[in-house]
Amino acid sequence: MSTTAATHAEASRARRDLVSGEVMDEAGLIRFVAGPDGAVTPDLARKLPGRGLWVAADRASVEAAARKGLFSRAAKARLSAPPDLADQVADLLARRVLNGLGLARRAGELISGFEKVHAAVAAGRAAWLIEAVDGAEDGRRKLMAAARRQQNPPRMLGLFRSEELGLALGLENVIHTAFLAGRAADRWTSDVQRLSGFRPLFPEGWREEP
Repeated sequence: MSTTAATHAEASRARRDLVSGEVMDEAGLIRFVAGPDGAVTPDLARKLPGRGLWVAADRASVEAAARKGLFSRAAKARLSAPPDLADQVADLLARRVLNGLGLARRAGELISGFEKVHAAVAAGRAAWLIEAVDGAEDGRRKLMAAARRQQNPPRMLGLFRSEELGLALGLENVIHTAFLAGRAADRWTSDVQRLSGFRPLFPEGWREEP
């Protein structure tokens, strides 16, 4: 099997959500495993040993699985799932998304700074427009206006503070960032989509900005 075919097969693998019973693509699920002490552990990279326990990637499903003892039922063993398991998953996903931005910058797939980001958006090269949630409104509005003029506008992420973005990218005063379209952006998007089931990707008020 070619590398491309193997990658496609892995991406399209289906699993059963233990809450709804529906068979879903792995991309829309969170994998959990039982630790040595019987604690339910999130496995976002899907690499930990042990039988996978799969739950839809949204807060309500993870909370229901923990509250109703569905992990124990699926594993046919006594497992403990903490009540804040959904918060743990959200935090881990957010960290994974930030780490992905750092990797993208080092690979030349991510650019920052208003002028560079505006040029990438205007040229239709940006898959994602990533704005610091505590950044100034004026620059964000201009970039969002440029994005709306595109036939295929970039998606928006406004979840992290400037300091968080700066730590992830190894830069200071990070406000405006663009993830360039390509395979790296496609892979990163999978984690962002899972995170969207636990946290809004940007403040609701941004939808109303002209």
